[in-house]
Amino acid sequence: MTANLAMPVWQGRIDAGEGSSALRWHQWVQAYSRAQPPGTALVGLACDEGVTRNQGRSGARLGPPALRKALANLAWRGQRPLYDSGDVVCTGTDLEGAQQAYAKRVSQLLDQGHLPLGLGGGHEIAYASFLGLAQHLRSQQAQPRIGILNFDAHFDLRHAEHGSSGTPFRQIAEYCEAAGMAFDYCCLGVSELNNTQALFDQAARLNVRYCLDREMQPWNIAAIEAVVDEFLNGIDHLYMTLCLDVLPASQAPGVSAPSAHGVDLMVVEHLARRAKASGKLRMADVAELNPGLDQDQRTARIGARLLASLVD
Repeated sequence: MTANLAMPVWQGRIDAGEGSSALRWHQWVQAYSRAQPPGTALVGLACDEGVTRNQGRSGARLGPPALRKALANLAWRGQRPLYDSGDVVCTGTDLEGAQQAYAKRVSQLLDQGHLPLGLGGGHEIAYASFLGLAQHLRSQQAQPRIGILNFDAHFDLRHAEHGSSGTPFRQIAEYCEAAGMAFDYCCLGVSELNNTQALFDQAARLNVRYCLDREMQPWNIAAIEAVVDEFLNGIDHLYMTLCLDVLPASQAPGVSAPSAHGVDLMVVEHLARRAKASGKLRMADVAELNPGLDQDQRTARIGARLLASLVD
């Protein structure tokens, strides 16, 4: 596995005549180095192996550069510095090695005071993101209260001999058990028809909180907000992961498993912003973008919008 940074992807329109209030992401972002002051730091996991092991459609390894391209021309509205720390690349089938390297990068960024935003890649990024956050926090206290808020059509609690994009939260649960930490997991947008009864039973055993996709409608937003608020009140640190297959296929076609129902972007973004406003967000990522399956960069643009909603 190797780390790389291709800053040339950061290019776009420049409105020079409108001054410093007309900046775009590509004009604000800087290449990461250790000596810089705290800000938001992008870090990619370029990997197909997790999706392949989960019998999905490959192509997610191209997600990180596609997200950067979609971010580049967005209007910049943040105040803090923005860095791109490059990608950790999965070499061959060494998913576990790539996850460890990514976790180490995330932990280092957190140690330096940054808010890491992960660019996927398959949802195997979730185990690596959590591992990096846990390593950082456990250097300060043995059993930090970390909550996982996952926007996803799938529980991703599968049991398998090897990790994949379908196993990250099962792996996190096992990590928490070994470390004597609580496993606090809330999954929003679960599809009944795309999760077997065995997965619902596993979610029940692990006390997973969840809301079904058909429940997550604008008319029911107050009830969903209450679920999110109650979850946030019980934790100290938030890891938020946004799996793009939670969205309807018409909005997000560029994923391995498009959703027949899904949750509208308006609802997902509203709840993500609400969770961020708690002040507990320590790590977030966007997962499952497959540019080869996308149409008019719709899915990449949605992923970029969701990431931008988390930046100060």
